[in-house]
Amino acid sequence: MQRVTAQLVAGLLAAALSLLAEQCWADGGGPNLAERVIWAVNAGGESHVDVHGIHFKKDPLEGKIGKASDYGMRLPILRSSPEDQILYQTERYNEDTFGYDVPIREEGDYIIVMKYAEVYFAQSQQKVFDVRLNGHVVVKDLDIFERVGHSTAHDEIVPFSIRRGKLSVQGEVSTFNGKLTVEFVKGYYDNPKVCALYVMKGTLEDVPKLQPHPGLEKHEDEEEEEEDPEVGEEGGKKKVSTGSKYRVQSGPRTPNPYAADNSSLMFPILVAFGVFIPTLFCLCRL
Repeated sequence: MQRVTAQLVAGLLAAALSLLAEQCWADGGGPNLAERVIWAVNAGGESHVDVHGIHFKKDPLEGKIGKASDYGMRLPILRSSPEDQILYQTERYNEDTFGYDVPIREEGDYIIVMKYAEVYFAQSQQKVFDVRLNGHVVVKDLDIFERVGHSTAHDEIVPFSIRRGKLSVQGEVSTFNGKLTVEFVKGYYDNPKVCALYVMKGTLEDVPKLQPHPGLEKHEDEEEEEEDPEVGEEGGKKKVSTGSKYRVQSGPRTPNPYAADNSSLMFPILVAFGVFIPTLFCLCRL
């Protein structure tokens, strides 16, 4: 009888402590952002601690696969804090599909944040690739310049969960063996790449957002219209892709600050033609 009572008391005490811990988490007394991050890497660069206290490790693929580039070091990166621009200025790319393995030992809700900036190409359709998580395509046809423009920070944020040995992401489920494989898939346009990435426990609300850029109009209304189901001719609903429902983009496109307006160069050329043609006509008459 005493043993049963002791077990009952211990169970009630454990339940109370669990509820108290959840309440502390909800009240902001739980782990901070840096403590929730279980894995972080500065791709193509050295270790770095960002303004949120997240410790990005040196790229573990250095000397193993792909190429590291610091080409972006010569450019300021819009929408990123000055202290953390290094996370968007270095990158790792490869001429074929490549990726990282992230060990995850606990069940729960997770977020993967992938950081990008286009620092080389000055137009869209120059670098386009997919991103996969354990074989699931979570980012389709990523064109960084098309999303935000040149030398501008862009985060791809993908939530997923692990429960009872299963990985759930964007409505798809697969067996999980304790390792999350993040792959950057080679496409038809140039090489896949990533600047930095991290995995954390939590929800979308826990992820810090990039700085807004002044003077830009958001296109959230247009994206919501695309996500809404449309009614067909027979009254049925058309199927709409669910990828954008789960993936969170970093923000609206930024105009390319390095694009030049060449329209003024055409004026002297037209004037030259206007003078040359009558002169040639007069010479032929002579």
